Amino acid sequence: GFGDGGSGGDPLGNGQKTTGFFSKILRVDVDRGTPYAIPDGNPFKGRPQEGAPELFAYGFRNPWRFSFDRETGELWVGDVGQNAWEEIDVVHAGGNYGWNAREGTHCYTDATCNGGPYEDPIYEYDHKTGNSITGGFVYRGKAVPALAGAYVFGDFANGAIWTLRRD
Repeated sequence: GFGDGGSGGDPLGNGQKTTGFFSKILRVDVDRGTPYAIPDGNPFKGRPQEGAPELFAYGFRNPWRFSFDRETGELWVGDVGQNAWEEIDVVHAGGNYGWNAREGTHCYTDATCNGGPYEDPIYEYDHKTGNSITGGFVYRGKAVPALAGAYVFGDFANGAIWTLRRD
């Protein structure tokens, strides 16, 4: 996972580009190829004129910590917001998660909501609640049965830790 690579607001516009690595989650096969191979299922494999073959999903501001649910295989990402919203995404191949057109489900600026379609986060919280999400993991252990299936995550700025259940 790569952040947008710019200062505040993504001035280079990497979030909505399908080229380059900034603002993306990449997927490569390090066991094959030199230096790696592109896995089947990557949305731009075989179509480099449309996007980077390594690209799995895009439109992230700063995907800070992500993990796979060991039971479902879903990829969960905490994406650090800019001015107002932190978000949690479950990532799908080819998904556009909206940055810098949107921050969470909200327009980043009045002029930026054009485009899309964008994948909505499964959860978001505003900066009254916290300012810097740290993505976690879906708990699948046995030591704390009450947490089974819950996504455990935190906020770096205020030190809070929460759980989230997907319904």
